[in-house]
Amino acid sequence: MKRLPLMIALVVAGTFVPGTADAVGPVEPMPGTLQEIRGVDVSNWTGQIDWPSVIGGGGTFAFVYASEGTTFRNPLFAAQEGGAAGAGLFRGAYHFAQPHESGGAEQADFFVDNGGGWSADGRTLPGVLDIEDNPYANRNGLDNCYGLDRERTVGWLKDFTARYRERTGRDAIIYTTTDWWRNCTGDSSAFGRNPLWLARWGAEPGPLPSGWLRQTFWQSADSGSLPGGQNVFNGSLTELRMLAQPPAELAAAGRPIGRGGYGVTVLNTGSIPATRVSVVGRTFGGRRITGASPGCRFSGRAVRCTIEELRPQGTAELTFATEHTKPAKPAKPAKKAEPYRQEIVPDAVEPETPRAEEPEEGMKVTIGTVMVTIDDRN
Repeated sequence: MKRLPLMIALVVAGTFVPGTADAVGPVEPMPGTLQEIRGVDVSNWTGQIDWPSVIGGGGTFAFVYASEGTTFRNPLFAAQEGGAAGAGLFRGAYHFAQPHESGGAEQADFFVDNGGGWSADGRTLPGVLDIEDNPYANRNGLDNCYGLDRERTVGWLKDFTARYRERTGRDAIIYTTTDWWRNCTGDSSAFGRNPLWLARWGAEPGPLPSGWLRQTFWQSADSGSLPGGQNVFNGSLTELRMLAQPPAELAAAGRPIGRGGYGVTVLNTGSIPATRVSVVGRTFGGRRITGASPGCRFSGRAVRCTIEELRPQGTAELTFATEHTKPAKPAKPAKKAEPYRQEIVPDAVEPETPRAEEPEEGMKVTIGTVMVTIDDRN
């Protein structure tokens, strides 16, 4: 999603026509049918955009170029984003990274302050970090990785994504190519929580960068039947709608049940349903799992469960049965009582605080970013 020089952008600025607000929005698929969820990405050089015709041509979402580095703002962003919103499209903004110019957190702030924020209106998608081959090599003399080594590149990405999440509460979508990611980050797997927008022009998405099991969006061409870049969402319209919703807010509590059993209560504390909630658990202290609630799969010490849907303020109860895989340790003999002796501790030396005993048996369960440790002392 490289932008053309500003001179060209100013030429098309006078010809832009935003979509009207009386469009009906994307057409809902008939129940039981499959629908390819298509969308566009546009910038200040895309030209005139008839947003209702985007919907008529099968478009459902749009990403609009908002900013670059810490100096450039798309002069048409408000009109383009407003046109997409008025037509009823799901829409989001993207930032073209210039990691050699300034820090990741600084560019994330610039992006959020210039159109890249997020609102819980049910139609705004998380913002996008566009990081790809350096398009200005003939001007800045840098390589495709902007002159940064892999460690600095990964650090820059972490700073950007952390600040964006801090400012908006959402994980930024990362737009990139597999080749750039492998060459410039060393195929880092540190960003799996950020949705992937994979750029690969062709008939198939091809191999993915490390850290992702699937792409959320795929840019298959830079032009086509719709204006701008041609994109496909890897999911259903319901899943796209969920991506525009606030993230689920979950809490959890654990408890021992009888001898060798453990229970976990998962609570949706947010205002929207949570779907396909993943629960991962592992026992410790020589126990293996012998039984689990419906929707769970277990083997040895590990278990994975999926809660299909959890309504706001709703709870789900999971239980796990375990047994010993090795004999229990013999109890330590009690120490003999010793006569009381008063010790004088010098003022400069503080008495050592006794350490709490580590639990010998139990289970650790993770639900999203929530971790619960259960042992027989709970």
